[in-house]
Amino acid sequence: MYKLRTVILIIPAFNEEKKVSEVIRRTPRQIVDTILVIDDGSTDGTAAAAQRHGAEVISLHKVWGVGFAIRKGYEEARRRGFDIAVVIAGNNKDAPEEITRLLDPICEDNFDFVIGSRFLAGGAYGGDMPVYRKLATRIHPFLVSVICWKKVTESTNGYRALKVSVLTDPRIILSAAWLDGYQLEVYLLLKLIKLAYQVKEVPVTKLYPSKAIGNTKMRPLIDWWNMLSPIVIVGFGLEKLVHLATIGSQHDGNRFSKGNL
Repeated sequence: MYKLRTVILIIPAFNEEKKVSEVIRRTPRQIVDTILVIDDGSTDGTAAAAQRHGAEVISLHKVWGVGFAIRKGYEEARRRGFDIAVVIAGNNKDAPEEITRLLDPICEDNFDFVIGSRFLAGGAYGGDMPVYRKLATRIHPFLVSVICWKKVTESTNGYRALKVSVLTDPRIILSAAWLDGYQLEVYLLLKLIKLAYQVKEVPVTKLYPSKAIGNTKMRPLIDWWNMLSPIVIVGFGLEKLVHLATIGSQHDGNRFSKGNL
């Protein structure tokens, strides 16, 4: 518990056996009540490694996508009555030690959603960051700022925290299949800004490991389009049309149906 709020840390992970253990080890247990790893169809020992280090694990048994995994984590946060849900990468690029930077604006200033930014004063990034990502992480927030009429310095950072109560808003629909990938994170940010929720950026650190041990699983063209598509869909008012086309699609019995998630 942190400042009278219960906190769940959600870690979506795909084949991160060597890195997810470090994320869990570095997480301050006096702040986080539950560490929940969503194992997105890993074929290595991700789930076992997470459990050995004290995390709870939900295994999806096949690859659904990072958005699907985060949605499952949010569903658990709601079902179990947590106050705040924090999402962090499972590949040890984020700093769990900085979690209070995300929590304090919610606990002290009543913000609804807080996203980390490596580009704010006090933030940092380094390591073996791919060139295309250096460019994309600058262009994307500019486009989001234009669409939302609100300046943001980073819009694709997966290190974020929100009041779980926000997820009960029926205007925020996370259940559509088109949000199963990287789209969900961008869509949620766009919707919260457009719906006039209190959104704040805070400085955080993001360090990329060497290519030799794997520094990203993002595909340069496909996954960056996935991150751009919510800007197009929400910005041009196509959201309802796309939701109607996909929200009823069922991959199998594992698709979630509770509330608007």
